[in-house]
Amino acid sequence: MNGQSLVGSTGDTPRGPLWKDPFGDKAGEALAPGPPEQVFVGYDKCNKDEAKPSRENPLFTAWPQGEDELVYLHRFGEPEEEITMEDSPTMVKMDQGENQILPRRRYLPKALGYITGDMREFASWLKDKPQVLQFVDWVLRGISQVVFVSNPISGILILVGLLVQNPWWALNGCVGTVVSTLTALLLAQDRSAIAAGLHGYNATLLGILMAVFSDKGNYFWWLLLPVSAMSMTCPIFSSALNSLFCKWDLPVFTLPFNMALSMYLSATGHYNLFFPSKLFKPVTAVPNVTWPDLSALQLLKSLPVGVGQIYGCDNPWTGGIFLCALLLSSPLMCLHAAIGSLLGIAAGLSLSEPFENIYLGLWGFNSSLACIAIGGMFVALTWQTHILALACALFTAYLGVSLSHVMAMAGLPACTWPFCLATLLFLLLTMKNANIYRMPLSKVTYPEENRIFFLQVKKKRMVESPL
Repeated sequence: MNGQSLVGSTGDTPRGPLWKDPFGDKAGEALAPGPPEQVFVGYDKCNKDEAKPSRENPLFTAWPQGEDELVYLHRFGEPEEEITMEDSPTMVKMDQGENQILPRRRYLPKALGYITGDMREFASWLKDKPQVLQFVDWVLRGISQVVFVSNPISGILILVGLLVQNPWWALNGCVGTVVSTLTALLLAQDRSAIAAGLHGYNATLLGILMAVFSDKGNYFWWLLLPVSAMSMTCPIFSSALNSLFCKWDLPVFTLPFNMALSMYLSATGHYNLFFPSKLFKPVTAVPNVTWPDLSALQLLKSLPVGVGQIYGCDNPWTGGIFLCALLLSSPLMCLHAAIGSLLGIAAGLSLSEPFENIYLGLWGFNSSLACIAIGGMFVALTWQTHILALACALFTAYLGVSLSHVMAMAGLPACTWPFCLATLLFLLLTMKNANIYRMPLSKVTYPEENRIFFLQVKKKRMVESPL
């Protein structure tokens, strides 16, 4: 739910890749000449015919880059006399092995930059490609936007995790995403928001959870009809909520999914003839909790399971794949997802919750989403923001059990209502601390890029008002 996270507005802030070339394209030119005695070393590209060492442009060594191109080592300054490689300790001599390794080291981070973050370069490359390829990119970004990621490769990894869990659930999620995206196109919604997957992720969750809560089991093909019908409502909910929330510059999160699923389950219920759902009952007896039976291994497994439960999955391998998808896009998001799930486990243990519910990850998914949202996604990451994210994760976990008890009385699951309500509450907090900076929605990308934007704003403020 990033790129333009959870909103339809577009951002014009420059967003580079997560990994950048440490030298740059012309690092040699970036180094300013120093005093006569000061030596700077940099790298630059030159044509072979133009590479003539002189006092103004002393070139000490080079390695081949191509047939007509060399990369030279520059020494800036004004040498007093002609210097040779043997006489100067500042000159660098490279053997043949180093000549082969260094260019690879230069371009490896640059290559990683094209598949990490929000893959903006890939989206730009697709603009003049066939519409079918663009639509596949939109669908994959929609699948990954459930965890605030706008990255098609992360979407593929998440789809693989869903297939590991249950192919039928994965199919329903894909159908929901496709139908919702097509509906947004028919409703003439903002094209940039559609391209970022912002009109697909709610239907992804809706399709998966409708299959999870169906009492007919797997491969009940008639279920695809209500999945398609309810997915059409997601862009309607999203557009209406955006019109309301834009007044406070707030994201809609997964509120459209919660509304659509609650509407469907309320309309059908457990005793419906065509589409019965699972029965949700409130707790009516004291649970039998035996602390010596607590398993450390099961608690360890429940950490990735808590992340997997964001998509309704209880397979630890699936949760691990989801964490890898987050890691590919943003290591900070992956870290906060794991921390949020861990805090949910701690909250469940503090209330002596039945261990089975904790092992199933039911205490981890809402707090994991909340920790990601506050920990760098919608609030620029600082150590103060990190503490606020931990507090929000704990608050979400306790709010989750409260809402689950209340909604069970109506025969409904809590879904991600706790995450939405708690995170919106924390985003509405007013603080005088300059280090807790809520990102403008039009500038939201991913935590690493958000922090760069925050530091630029902070630097600009210091220049304008140093006191």
